[in-house]
Amino acid sequence: MENNAIEKENTETKNAVIEQPPEQTHLEIKNNTIEIKRNGHKNGKTTSEPKKFIFISNESLSGDVAWQLKKEGHEVKIFIESKSDIDVYEGFLDKVENWEEHIGWADVIVFDDVGFGKKAEELRAQGKLVVGGSIYTDRLEDNREFGQDEMKRVGMTILPHWDFANFDSAIEFIKNNPSKYVFKPSGTISSDMKGILFLGEEDDGKDLVQILEQNKKTWAKKIKAFQLQKRALGVEIAVGAFFNGEDFIYPININFEHKKLFPGDIGPYTGEMGTLMFWSKPNILFKYTLQKMKDELAKSGYVGYIDINCIVNSKGIYPLEFTSRFGYPTISIQMEGINMSVGDMLYKLANKEKFDIKTKNGFQIGVVVAVPPFPYDDKKEMYVYKDLSILFRKPTYDGVRLGDVKLVNGIWSIAGDSGYVIVITGSGSTVENARKQTYMRLKNIMLQNMYYRNDIGLKWFNDSDKLQTWGYLSEAV
Repeated sequence: MENNAIEKENTETKNAVIEQPPEQTHLEIKNNTIEIKRNGHKNGKTTSEPKKFIFISNESLSGDVAWQLKKEGHEVKIFIESKSDIDVYEGFLDKVENWEEHIGWADVIVFDDVGFGKKAEELRAQGKLVVGGSIYTDRLEDNREFGQDEMKRVGMTILPHWDFANFDSAIEFIKNNPSKYVFKPSGTISSDMKGILFLGEEDDGKDLVQILEQNKKTWAKKIKAFQLQKRALGVEIAVGAFFNGEDFIYPININFEHKKLFPGDIGPYTGEMGTLMFWSKPNILFKYTLQKMKDELAKSGYVGYIDINCIVNSKGIYPLEFTSRFGYPTISIQMEGINMSVGDMLYKLANKEKFDIKTKNGFQIGVVVAVPPFPYDDKKEMYVYKDLSILFRKPTYDGVRLGDVKLVNGIWSIAGDSGYVIVITGSGSTVENARKQTYMRLKNIMLQNMYYRNDIGLKWFNDSDKLQTWGYLSEAV
């Protein structure tokens, strides 16, 4: 299936349509650990010189990145604070109980989430190479009001928004100012609560009033601050880039998230069920949003990936929120499209080197594969699925990315208590080709009662025409 919009898009973004040669991945089990061979060679992507990395995480997030580095030949250790994730990555990675004891050992320290900004700054001040946040970038993501204020201060056009710490006050505000609003939790909240998002559909806001009235007692115990934002209709799109502490590293990344559980954007928000993306030279969308943050990011010493989710339409670009860390599963899908050692890339970032990321042409897609109770927290339900084997019809593991899994006697098994199992990725010169490869790889998975969205990337065939007409993906001058 070809699409004129895809061809136009590839021309405008200099995103050439060249298929990648097929790659076969095979797995060998030695001493209950995995050794990957691609096209007959160990590890596939090679590193120029092995480095030592330690990953620090509150919960199991960055194991797939750590595993990629291990496959490239780097030495890797990982620390996970959450006790519910105690068995996640067993058999795949070397886990440690006290990450601070390994600071001297590590060449690069990687913080994979917000909340570590103060510690990251302290380690940088000691001369350590750190990939991770800063106090400033933690605030950009955690505090929606601060993030929006910073967007406005550097010259972005933002939608009107109002911040609340009391549900009754918000309900009264909507009644006095009837309109369509978006409800978003703010401040430091658990990852499962970040999925609470409500998009008002009624012009008078009565649907949101009803939601808040019915849930205010429950939510008040968990959500201490939240934001109402004027809702704008259009195409939801994110623009992101890696930052080396001083400047952006190119190409940039354009991605389209699919946050709801079921195909057709039905059901609860999950955080993410899949993403379509491509790499691009700096374009108009980047110029009028993320690029404006360069000086502030440099002042804070931020090193890592950062993106801004936006709504765009014929009237303009409206940035919504920051993600100042690796995205999940965004980083796994990005690795599908990176044609260089990811470990070398992270080392160069932390070392403030200026370089170009080698990336595939075309598009990449990632699909989250889950089992109950995901996206909910239900330990009784998880008991049914924990330790369940994940089987492969053929011994090929192309595009298989770690979620909450472990390796037991050579068998992949479900670990943790989330039900977020694996991510399957693929790429192609067109969106349709990327979809075919991704879902063909997914057919190799055998897992009881697994579920996933089968429509990742389909909206591109409509959205690309709009984006092309509006010119936001055209190369910036």
